[in-house]
Amino acid sequence: MASPNASTAGVTFGEALKVWARIGLLSFGGPAGQIALMHREIVEERGWLSEKQYLAALNFCMLLPGPEAMQLATYAGWKLHGTRGGLAAGLLFVLPGALIVLALSMLYAAFGKIPVIEAVFYGIKAAVLAIVIEALLRVARRALKSPGDWVIAGLAFLALFCFGLPFPLVILVAALYGFWRGSGEAEVHEGALPSWRELAGTVLLWAAIWLVPLGLIAVIFGPDHVLTQVGVFFSKLAVVTFGGAYAVLAYMAQAAVETKGWLSAKEMIDGLALAETTPGPLILVTEFVGYFAGLRGMGSIWGGIAGAVVTLWATFAPCFLWIFAFAPYVEAIGKRPKLAGALAAITAAVVGVILNLSLWFGLHVLFGHVERIPGWFRPWVPDWAMLDWFSLCLSLFAAVALLGFRFGVIGTLALCGLVGAIWQLLG
Repeated sequence: MASPNASTAGVTFGEALKVWARIGLLSFGGPAGQIALMHREIVEERGWLSEKQYLAALNFCMLLPGPEAMQLATYAGWKLHGTRGGLAAGLLFVLPGALIVLALSMLYAAFGKIPVIEAVFYGIKAAVLAIVIEALLRVARRALKSPGDWVIAGLAFLALFCFGLPFPLVILVAALYGFWRGSGEAEVHEGALPSWRELAGTVLLWAAIWLVPLGLIAVIFGPDHVLTQVGVFFSKLAVVTFGGAYAVLAYMAQAAVETKGWLSAKEMIDGLALAETTPGPLILVTEFVGYFAGLRGMGSIWGGIAGAVVTLWATFAPCFLWIFAFAPYVEAIGKRPKLAGALAAITAAVVGVILNLSLWFGLHVLFGHVERIPGWFRPWVPDWAMLDWFSLCLSLFAAVALLGFRFGVIGTLALCGLVGAIWQLLG
């Protein structure tokens, strides 16, 4: 399929592959860090997407179930090289982290926690905090164009961080307000949109790619087999994860530990920490859970690997369905004033969302213990006595390296990982 974006027609598929692989290997820090990294790579440094296109795509992906950063990468790949570009970008965003999580899951199951790996990721997390803050400032400068936008962003942040309101509710309210505020005449969309028959064909094709393999597992092994249960559980999870992994982690952890009995509460916490400190979407914690489900349900390492593979398939195959079916409509929506107003309000709210994610991530990097205050007003509050001064200094060092000396993402991550590892292992 030809590139839907004529302005980037000169970008070769091989050139794009290298960038998608680079993003996949460096996508630390959860959605905030990943959105920041992609913005730097494909908007600022290469101009493959304009600021307007990037924010419109980000708004769109925020409305979808599943990991928004992975879907944003898939959209960017589709925009450059059609379906094969979307597949390449989406797979390369997930696979490096998935292979690392699988390897670490196997090591953890065999030996428990691994001090050297934890020490390296200690320094990397501090560097990612600086990358996240840098991107937040850049996105805010471009997305917040009026006092009303600043108000929307601020209210979205307060709703999420201080009141713990559901993410979909925050985005829905912003969209309704923007839709009500939007005015003007509709513009003609330049690109051809798929017919209803083409849309239905795309939906049916990718639904079959997602569900047929899982159905075959159920037929071959039976409905009570652990692989069937894993496929059903994570397929259900894939269609309700609005707001990213954070929105469903509590439900998934409770179900996996208490209802399914696939792993212990301590193992679940360690799996979450592992997913937070490795590249790729935070939802890769599901792979850790799937590995332990298969390991214990089938009694072998190969069972664990099978559980991990089924989990990955059930979690990420639906993402390609959402993008390939609905990506052609993203820019067409922006041509309609009411819908454009809704997207503009969502853009402002997304700045508040990223601020919420950034602060949440920063608190967990810098403090040994963070919890919500119980009640109707329940912001995240750290235990100030457990402030990690070295991690704070390392984050400031990373910020100076990035912003002051333009040291680059790879160099900053590597240097902070080395310094953090030395500090942890010595002390």
